[in-house]
Amino acid sequence: MTDEQMINATDDSVQVERLKAIMHRLRSPGGCPWDAEQTHQSIISNVIEEAYEVVDAIQRSDDTDMCEELGDLLLQVVFHSEIAQEDNRFDLNQVARVVSEKLIRRHPHVFATSDASDTDQVLKQWDAIKRQEKGEKEVTYLHGTGKGLPAIIRAAKLQKKAAKIGFDWPLETGVISKIREELYELESAIDSQDHQAVEEELGDLLFSAVNLARFRKIDPEILMAKANEKFERRFSAMENQLHTRGSSLEEAGLAEMEQAWADIKAQENK
Repeated sequence: MTDEQMINATDDSVQVERLKAIMHRLRSPGGCPWDAEQTHQSIISNVIEEAYEVVDAIQRSDDTDMCEELGDLLLQVVFHSEIAQEDNRFDLNQVARVVSEKLIRRHPHVFATSDASDTDQVLKQWDAIKRQEKGEKEVTYLHGTGKGLPAIIRAAKLQKKAAKIGFDWPLETGVISKIREELYELESAIDSQDHQAVEEELGDLLFSAVNLARFRKIDPEILMAKANEKFERRFSAMENQLHTRGSSLEEAGLAEMEQAWADIKAQENK
């Protein structure tokens, strides 16, 4: 099949190859100037943005959007692979080969003779194999955990990994007590007007809040996304209510905005 035939192919079985051919055309002479100018570094934010849009579609249970957003995320993998292939470093086939071999290697209970009958055993086995592969026996246990992740997601990942070897609160009450302790230390730092201490204690408080979410098996990133969505919804409703009263955000004082906010909250809780 020629490149032109591949680009126009409709057979479902060749759509990944079609995507590769389209990206190759976009990056080639006579293709798209924007695509041709991009580097690994210039499209880093695209990978993050597309991943979050996938998450949003999943949370909304929107299959149409999920399919589209997964495609956009796949495009980023193909894009990076095409850039690397141009320098003869690796290509999409190598990316797929590496992850396929990793999956087989790290699932010996499926593809070999290891025994892992529940999720906890599977995760412990995965971590042990990963550390062995990377030669991490002589480095710290948390070395390299989630580097490059957003801070809230990485906090949960660090805590989860530490918990796997028993470094965890035995009861939820311990986590809640820790949150109270961190809040007290933050208040003390604020009272002392020690800006550096305030930053540190505020970070500790956030870290402890993430730990409570992990302890409850709730994704803190999803919690934060829901909190953002709720704030945005209530703020927009408050703005609309002010408009119906002949006012605006710029004209209303804090007391008027707080009253409108309380009204919106009360309506939601009915």
